[in-house]
Amino acid sequence: MTLRKISLKRHPTYTESWVQSEIAKDPSILELGDLILRDRERRQDGAGRLDLLLQDPETLKRYEVEIQLGAVDESHIIRTIEYWDNERKRYPRYEHAAVIVAEEITGRFLNVISLFNGNIPLIAIKMTAYESNGQVHLTFVKVLDEVVYGLEDEDEPVEEAADRQSWIVKSSERILKVVDQLMTIVNKVEPDATLKYNKHYIGLSIHRSALNFVTFRPRKAAINMTFRLPKLAEYDQLIEDAGLETLEYNSRSRAYRIRVGTDITEQQTETLLELTKKARESFGGQE
Repeated sequence: MTLRKISLKRHPTYTESWVQSEIAKDPSILELGDLILRDRERRQDGAGRLDLLLQDPETLKRYEVEIQLGAVDESHIIRTIEYWDNERKRYPRYEHAAVIVAEEITGRFLNVISLFNGNIPLIAIKMTAYESNGQVHLTFVKVLDEVVYGLEDEDEPVEEAADRQSWIVKSSERILKVVDQLMTIVNKVEPDATLKYNKHYIGLSIHRSALNFVTFRPRKAAINMTFRLPKLAEYDQLIEDAGLETLEYNSRSRAYRIRVGTDITEQQTETLLELTKKARESFGGQE
């Protein structure tokens, strides 16, 4: 079988709509996992239509996909980011990633795209079309992946260490006592864990080694408690049912952030314990 590389941009029959249909039939061809189609030509308020909206059925992460025949250009990058931003604002409980698919992604534009990465979860995929016996076949290669950072400050140097008193000054004695209360929940899961006071957060330590599957950031009136967990519908429902206040999911470090006040109900305690168990299981071994 002889394969001949062709340009879809110059082809009279195989259009962008055809490419959309091929991906919609089997989103896995993008090599982003076993995704499902959520929508096609999704209308954007005052901003045209999103080519494809795909979703991971397990994590519920959504991918805003824009297709470009020929070489990627400035307008394509801007449009992709704009659609991604629209969708994440409309549905903030989901994790979102912007995906650019183009036949040609030059080094120049790859450099431009990479500047956004880390702040905007951008994925660039090079699409190639081959013709054989009158049939056209597509291949996709990821040339730029989204950057995922670890939990901020967890690699904080020794000189950035703090102590309990410094956190009492930042928040209050009352709030630190709530941290102690939350730590009793953690100890039901990891009995040897102790609090490790750092400049920007309070983490966990076991036998002098960091194990930050849960962290705390005390504020003046509450504590932001972080759980290293993938974003799943079952966790969303668990948190909602307990009436816990959530902050925006941290997609870079794959972590839920929950604002815990001074009055914790019995149901909330049970939910925090369950999330702690799941976070420990998900986190694995020590760092």
